[in-house]
Amino acid sequence: MGALGGIGFPVPAMRALCQDYGVIGQAFYVMDFMEGRIFRDARLPGLAPAERVALYDGLNAALARLHAVDCRAAGLEDFGRPGNYFARQIARWTAQYRGAQSEDIADMERLIDALPARIPADDTVTIAHADYRPENVMFHLTEPRVVAVLDWELSTLGHPLADLAYNCILYHYHSESWGSLLGVDLEAAGIPGEAAYVAAYCARAGRAGIEDFDFFLAFALFRLAAIGQGVFKRNQDGIGTADPGADNSGTRQLARTAREVLER
Repeated sequence: MGALGGIGFPVPAMRALCQDYGVIGQAFYVMDFMEGRIFRDARLPGLAPAERVALYDGLNAALARLHAVDCRAAGLEDFGRPGNYFARQIARWTAQYRGAQSEDIADMERLIDALPARIPADDTVTIAHADYRPENVMFHLTEPRVVAVLDWELSTLGHPLADLAYNCILYHYHSESWGSLLGVDLEAAGIPGEAAYVAAYCARAGRAGIEDFDFFLAFALFRLAAIGQGVFKRNQDGIGTADPGADNSGTRQLARTAREVLER
């Protein structure tokens, strides 16, 4: 965040990093307080359609701007392993899933088998936020302008289309915490459809289009399913924050949606 702020990308000003666990029991950092708007529901309830149009365009523009950052010029060339991103990520999240597996989920097995064979030749390397969605972005109080991108815990050098596809999960999956665009009359709401959102990003990023976008979507959903499996297992073991008696339907639904997207 300090490096990005140094080149003018919208993040809070970073003031201090303390990695001495003796101070408060863990590492911590201090950043500036910022005033702005955070929309935890992707449907942006209570706003006029014209406001939603502008806010989603601002969300799209900030993501394209992030991916245009010159990693070397920002001093972030060693912020991860460059290249071969999807092969490494699929292996990582498969291992995470196996380590937390509590049942047989046929759709996850299909994905684990099929995703490696669909990895695209495009091996573009950019900074990848890895959790880019409306809830993790702060907008100006009155303008549709992103003033801060937040929650960088999963960020790394990665593939820009992984970020874009993750952002587009909203069109495919219902989340109680994120909100969802499933079933929303997008035109009436002033929210761009997925194809229009992707096209706007491509125009900003200088891409003629995206071959096999379904792979990127399926990967994003698979990754979230693996994360969900880990959360479920921790809760089951009594070390999470949710009801340990809750079922694993969220992981199964994500896996099913990912498999359907990959095979359509």
